Amino acid sequence: MPEDIGGSERMLQQWQQSIQQKADRYQEMATRVQGLSISEASKDGQIRLTIGSNGILQHLEISEAAGGKRMAEVAGEIMRTLQRAQSRIPELLQQAMAETIGTQDETANVLFNEAKKNFPAPPSDDPPAAHQRAQEIRFGIEDDDQPPPGPRHAAPPPPQPNRRPPRPQDEDDDFGGQSFLR
Repeated sequence: MPEDIGGSERMLQQWQQSIQQKADRYQEMATRVQGLSISEASKDGQIRLTIGSNGILQHLEISEAAGGKRMAEVAGEIMRTLQRAQSRIPELLQQAMAETIGTQDETANVLFNEAKKNFPAPPSDDPPAAHQRAQEIRFGIEDDDQPPPGPRHAAPPPPQPNRRPPRPQDEDDDFGGQSFLR
């Protein structure tokens, strides 16, 4: 019987050691992933950004040359560049997993699949078709780059809505001559 207890103790000690080694590998992977950052530049090089392994923007640099573009174009280019950077996260996560815990680990595969779902491949860089572009909305303030309006001519007054003829006074409406809204 003492041998059975000694064997059980060794088995328990090996199991604890295996758990500790696995925990150490996971900690190493977490440390590596946490320290990762991804830098990306726009195709024209006017926008440069860096994100952390969590996909959050850490640094954004817009060159002076981008000042000549419309703000909607600059914003769109920032978002495309950000999406390209974020789409690289699953690849870097998989590399960190392969070097630490291995890619056969079930938890590693769940983490990788979540990263692919959260940071998918960016849409193509083709400009959107004219019908897909967002329309600008103007709220009465003229842009400086638009020509001033020409001389204004008096516009015809808008047509008056058709009014119902007054009702005869003797018609009973149960409102006592008062509005029902009061």
